[in-house]
Amino acid sequence: MQYQFVHPELLELALTHPSFAHEHPEEGGEEHHNQRLEFLGDAVLDFLVAAWLYKNHPDLPEGPLTRLRATLVCTTTLASMAQRLGLGEALRLGRGEEENGGNIRPANLCDAFEALAGALYLDGGLEVTWQRLESWFAQEVQAILRAGSDVDAKSRFQEWAQADLGITPAYRIVDENGPDHAKVFTAQVLLNARVAGEGQGSSKRLAEQAAAQAALDALI
Repeated sequence: MQYQFVHPELLELALTHPSFAHEHPEEGGEEHHNQRLEFLGDAVLDFLVAAWLYKNHPDLPEGPLTRLRATLVCTTTLASMAQRLGLGEALRLGRGEEENGGNIRPANLCDAFEALAGALYLDGGLEVTWQRLESWFAQEVQAILRAGSDVDAKSRFQEWAQADLGITPAYRIVDENGPDHAKVFTAQVLLNARVAGEGQGSSKRLAEQAAAQAALDALI
């Protein structure tokens, strides 16, 4: 993605993790990090992806459009795109977060991608933002539709587990962190007492979907 920021400080802010701001208050204060941009970018991406899907997939009714949008803006998809863009290597992290693999943590990558979208919007507006991101989402849509992964992952995993194993999957939330406006939940899906998959999301429902998708990827 090629883009020259008019206000490069927005890009720096988008790539600044709260742990870095906490350790380097001299660079703008402990609140000088990407969470506010991530909040804005989340809304920007929701709108732009929804508008693009509406325009480019007139054959799809509301239900499939909703599922497709949810898959496109989920933590797993955005983290994957952030990784391909090299955002992990560019993230400014505190020492502890960096030593613990923060530059490959899906939640951090997803936040950075959303913050980048927020920065692009503030710097150039909606049209510029989508010009830079459209090709990435268009590729994801094709991959998702080919794989059928826009279909509810929990439903698909339950159907498989009941048919092949005679087990109904159970879910549990094992962690939640972040401020109230940007919570990240971690869920596990279990087959009897065994963890079959784990995933993260901005709600308990999305975290459970991500866990089910992880289990599908690993077991089927």
